[in-house]
Amino acid sequence: MGARLTVLEAQAAARGAPLQALETALAAARAERDQIDGELRAARGTLETLDQALQAQHLQAQALAQQLKVQGAELEALSLRHREAQLRCEDLTAWLIQQGEDPATAAARLGERDTETALAAELATLTQRIERMGAVNLAAVADHAELSDRIAGLASQDADLTEALDTLEAAMRRMDRETRALFAETFERLNGVFQTTFPKLFGGGEARLELEGDGNLLPGIRVIARPPGKRNSSIHLLSGGEKALTAVALVFAIFELNPAPFCMLDEVDAPLDEANVGRFCDLVQEMAERVQCIFVTHNKTTMTAAEHLIGITMQEPGVSRVVTVDLERATALVAQTP
Repeated sequence: MGARLTVLEAQAAARGAPLQALETALAAARAERDQIDGELRAARGTLETLDQALQAQHLQAQALAQQLKVQGAELEALSLRHREAQLRCEDLTAWLIQQGEDPATAAARLGERDTETALAAELATLTQRIERMGAVNLAAVADHAELSDRIAGLASQDADLTEALDTLEAAMRRMDRETRALFAETFERLNGVFQTTFPKLFGGGEARLELEGDGNLLPGIRVIARPPGKRNSSIHLLSGGEKALTAVALVFAIFELNPAPFCMLDEVDAPLDEANVGRFCDLVQEMAERVQCIFVTHNKTTMTAAEHLIGITMQEPGVSRVVTVDLERATALVAQTP
């Protein structure tokens, strides 16, 4: 058994040696496989990089081809222009030779600014001037002398007109100053009379006139009217009767400032109450000493302030009759009647 065991161990050792060799070979194969996989991945990365570079080269090639195509079109256009310039140069050379000019001498006379565009513009200008000149006028000297005399006469008239215009402008400025001064003086006088007349009609209060605008000859005029016991900020806040009485005060102030032969008042007292009618009649009687006042009214109080009454009556249907009454004579007649 011992010998047999030894033999079997020897056989097992002999059999294990190929297995170990195979394991060694397997490990070597695996290492080689890992190395090959790494090289394969590196090769694939290199291939992708080369593909990208190839695509970029393709795009660049396409761009260069497009640029080459554009440059080819430009070259073709430049070739056509060059050919056209050659033909024009040949035509111009032939025309200069036909006119008896040397092309080299003519080219030497040209400066840096004498480009084709500038020369074409100058040629067009000269052509227009020649066309405007028209045919040669043999009587140009006589026409020039005649036109010179006419220009001298027109210049003299222009000087006279300029002098007259300056004189008129100076007169306008003087009239403007005088008008402004007269307007300011008249406005101040009217404002003073209006401030005096208004309290007479209202039994107190205050009123004044104010200018609106920038001080030109046509300013607006604001009427400030404040009856007794009121502090209104605008004349529009007054009642109808107060507005009418304010207007009457302004009219009477104007008549006081610039009296007229007579004054016509139509239903002025219609919106007024009894107390205001009395003050209105007092002011009319005061003004009647200087101005003949004629007024239309239906108010009995106003009628009593008149010296003469003229009315329309209809004693018979359809027949109107004018009735005139002299109140002073009527009063005297009533006083004499027993």
